[in-house]
Amino acid sequence: MKLFAGHIWTLRRRVMTLCFAVGVVLTGLGLAAAIIAAHSNDHIDALVNRTGPMRIAGESLSTALVDQETAVRGFAISGKEASLQPYLSGRIAQQQNIERIDKALGPDGDPQVRAALQDVQRHADAWRTAVAEPVIAGVRRGGPDAAKAVRLAADTTTFDPVRTSVAQLQMLIAASREQSVDTARRTAGQLFVLEVTSAGIVLIAGAVLLILLDHLVTRPILGLAGQVRAVAAGNYDQRITSGGSPELRALAGDVDAMRRQIATELSEVREARAQIEWVNDQLKQQADELTRSNRDLEQFAYVASHDLQEPLRKVASFCQLLQRRYEGQLDERADQYIAFAVDGAQRMQRLINDLLAFSRIGRLTLGFTDVDLDRVLTQVASQLESRTGVDGRVEWAGLPTVEGEEALLTTLFTNLVGNSLKFHRPGVPPVVVISAEPGDREWLINVRDNGIGIEAEFADKVFVIFQRLHPRDAYEGTGIGLAIVKKIVEYHGGRIWLDLDVDEGTSIWFTLPAPVGVSAEPDRPTEPEQVPEPDHAAEPESDKEARR
Repeated sequence: MKLFAGHIWTLRRRVMTLCFAVGVVLTGLGLAAAIIAAHSNDHIDALVNRTGPMRIAGESLSTALVDQETAVRGFAISGKEASLQPYLSGRIAQQQNIERIDKALGPDGDPQVRAALQDVQRHADAWRTAVAEPVIAGVRRGGPDAAKAVRLAADTTTFDPVRTSVAQLQMLIAASREQSVDTARRTAGQLFVLEVTSAGIVLIAGAVLLILLDHLVTRPILGLAGQVRAVAAGNYDQRITSGGSPELRALAGDVDAMRRQIATELSEVREARAQIEWVNDQLKQQADELTRSNRDLEQFAYVASHDLQEPLRKVASFCQLLQRRYEGQLDERADQYIAFAVDGAQRMQRLINDLLAFSRIGRLTLGFTDVDLDRVLTQVASQLESRTGVDGRVEWAGLPTVEGEEALLTTLFTNLVGNSLKFHRPGVPPVVVISAEPGDREWLINVRDNGIGIEAEFADKVFVIFQRLHPRDAYEGTGIGLAIVKKIVEYHGGRIWLDLDVDEGTSIWFTLPAPVGVSAEPDRPTEPEQVPEPDHAAEPESDKEARR
């Protein structure tokens, strides 16, 4: 991006420059501190390992020399060899302390201290040669009364150079120690100054960084966030800009480009929404019109079937009267005509009754309750006992409790079981098996028989009202039974389909809602693709004939 080209001071560059400068300064201070600390360690080492031991050894050396001088004078007076013991141990201590001081000095020690140590050694040797050894020898030869030995021992002036040289040595050692102490203090002060300086640099760098972040990041981000919130609140014409670092200015440009894109797409969405709302209004009007039309059709079917009952009953009654009164009195053709009229009137009555029952489904309701299907099947089996025959069977076990209207569900199973009994194979006792499987907030019910079955090509046709698959003289019925079953199932919010994956007979599946709180994962049978949409309802008795 051109924004970051050339010498533009981006936030990253500024922060890196600041960190680099602080790092360089702190590195320099660290090196200086390391050098000063090394010097301080040297001085502390000299103080601990040199001047301290030398001072102690100097005092012990002075004590050893004084012990020698005292022991010589005591021996000159008493003449006892025991009095020389301090002299002998003093000579050993003298040599040991001189070696300690020399070792502490090292090869690069203070030359003045080394020279003073040599003076002490020389004066001590001179005193021992001039005084100590002659006195000891004289006393051993002449005894304590050796006048010359006593005088030599009593003369302390010969020992004064030794005392003076020892005092000079101790003074130089003390001066060296004080110098080491002063140097250590000075280096400690320098280290403290470096530490304070480093802390000050870090604090200043932190303050500069905070000011930099506040000026280039925090405030611009707050301003940018306010503009974004304004856009999010619906002000899509709000232009988004930002000051601060070049990165934030670029980010503000990108966000503004996104805002413009969103505003453009939102305008398109609003136009599309307006079109969709218009289409929805049209669909709602059409749906309302269709609802009114269906209601009018149901009302018409109800009124027509209800109002046609009376004249149709009269026609049927008079035709039956004619048949009973004049049967055999007219010719054969007249009897046939009268029979046709009676049969037509009776079939019309059955059609109207079935149409009236079909129109009443969902219009007259008592509300849904928990219905025990075992109890419903017991009633249905009792009603159809005469049609089951001696060898026929209607079997079920462990049927669930579902949610629905018991009267409608009784009609549903009456039609399904009745159809299975009606369309049995000649010479084969009918067997009807009703089973159920749990589903997701529903139950899958299966009614299967060993009858004549239904061809796959008629899978859709069997659920259409007044559709028959067999001639009227082969099986009785109006062809509305399965249409009633389908409407009952759909009224309960279920779906119905014909299972084509059976070897013999007919298998019909449908769903019914489970009571509240009952739910399970079912092992659903696969619905064949030729099967009607899963909103088809179960079929009634006379409709099963239609499906045949």
